[in-house]
Amino acid sequence: MPAILVVDDDPGIVRLVRSYLEQAGFKAKSAFDGATARRLIRTERPDLVVLDLMLPDDDGFEIARALRSDPATANLPIIMLTARVDDTDRIVGLELGADDYIVKPFNPREVVARVRAVLRRAGGGAVVRNRIELGCLVLDLDAHQAWLAGHELELTPTEFALLSLFMRYPGHAFTRAELLEQGLGYAATGLERTVDSHIKNLRKKLDADPAAPVIETVYGVGYRLRNV
Repeated sequence: MPAILVVDDDPGIVRLVRSYLEQAGFKAKSAFDGATARRLIRTERPDLVVLDLMLPDDDGFEIARALRSDPATANLPIIMLTARVDDTDRIVGLELGADDYIVKPFNPREVVARVRAVLRRAGGGAVVRNRIELGCLVLDLDAHQAWLAGHELELTPTEFALLSLFMRYPGHAFTRAELLEQGLGYAATGLERTVDSHIKNLRKKLDADPAAPVIETVYGVGYRLRNV
């Protein structure tokens, strides 16, 4: 039973999200401030964090940055939850390594669906070890590990899901909508541009030479993986 930590300073939102998560079969815990959230993440080790950006004592961006910079939590799936509607905030969150971003007000069923999609991308429930090897890139889908030229990559669940899709179909040009649906597990209009932020992060981890990126831009279409 995956454990989800819901972090928000609004008790009503926390109760609502926890109720729907528990009805869906998840084990849910809650925190109403950043200090409690950080402590529970260290001690309880949740499988995913639903993280509000506006907390009374902390900033969700700072918490996400700290989680991604700590090897113990670098791969912890994060879904950001916020009342902000500015695309800049969404892009900043994704560039910090958030796996998804939900704007208030929201349908709690959507939160459950997003949690399931992100956990699937994180590799939960795999029972047969299998690997994808393409040139100097290697993915172990069961262990949820990736290597480039023998060096292990620290990938978020979303980055891992995108890379595994690219490696299954090298040379194929995917549209942003296809990457959302086939790689990330859901279709949503208006979110295609968020793929750009995930690709930007992935390129930083893959590319020694920015002039010859492993993931190429196909203008007017989307992205494809070149031979490596």
